[in-house]
Amino acid sequence: MNRSDAESILERFDVSRESQQKIETYVKLLLTWQQRINLIGPTTAALVWERHVCDSLQLMPLLPGNCRSIAELGSGAGIPGLILAMAAGIEAHLYESNGKKAAFLREAARQTGTRAIIHNVRLETLKQETNLPDVQCVVARALAPLPLLLDYAEPFLSRGALGLFHKGQDVDVELTEATKYWRMNVSKHASQCDSRGVVLEIREATRV
Repeated sequence: MNRSDAESILERFDVSRESQQKIETYVKLLLTWQQRINLIGPTTAALVWERHVCDSLQLMPLLPGNCRSIAELGSGAGIPGLILAMAAGIEAHLYESNGKKAAFLREAARQTGTRAIIHNVRLETLKQETNLPDVQCVVARALAPLPLLLDYAEPFLSRGALGLFHKGQDVDVELTEATKYWRMNVSKHASQCDSRGVVLEIREATRV
């Protein structure tokens, strides 16, 4: 992708000049680290702006109006959590169990000057955590089927956080399965970056 294409994506989502510079620094670092550890799908490295940056930025208009801090589950490369924090100027709590990926997240946050706290823990431990951060939104991308994803996100959803979750073409099957265990207010937003994808907006999720 050439620079003008990258700039068009950044301008499309009204990203400030300062945040643009942070995201550009992040992308360069991501592609450098990708040569050593698998942070994104190898076939998507050449499409990092269309597939990954765009996928992250499309969540910006969906963030709660009072959003000061977000949590990302299974953060990996920080997509969308770290990119959202850069673009929206908010704090991110990034949960990643893989030590090498957590190291990348720390370095990316440092180099871009992004307010991010990296939690190198397994998601299964969150239910026992007594001092969870106060976040207004929880996000995840390509992490788990929706019933399990809601189980992971419950510690935040139960405190009133909004859930924004990227899903693919099987979203309706996952929703049908999830409603066996959860009562929730769900909105579906067509992906702006993938014709087969959607973003699920989930509020008021409680176990049946």
